[in-house]
Amino acid sequence: QVQLVESGGGLVQPGGSLRLSCAASGFAISSFGMSWHRQAPGKEREWVGGVGSGGGSIYATSVLGRFTISRDNAKNTVYLQMDSLKPSDAAVYYCKAARPGGETFWGQGTQVTVSS
Repeated sequence: QVQLVESGGGLVQPGGSLRLSCAASGFAISSFGMSWHRQAPGKEREWVGGVGSGGGSIYATSVLGRFTISRDNAKNTVYLQMDSLKPSDAAVYYCKAARPGGETFWGQGTQVTVSS
């Protein structure tokens, strides 16, 4: 069974850090581009950043310099390190696996709350 399971969300104060994990099962992420997305209440889901199968990463302007995406193919897991968090970063965070040909998988999401 193909599955992506995010974890690591929670409540953090502004300026704090969180590390999200996305564990894959039922397929190997090594040939997939992996990305993180987020959706705040009342807003559309937005792309946060991604890491290619070769390891190169790119980020949305809003998180550049604060967030870092990494992958561990041996553990079949992708990470999102979030530093200097702002209230505007609060959202449900989702990971996505995609590769040419259209095969795409989504996780169920993990809540991140940034509040004092």
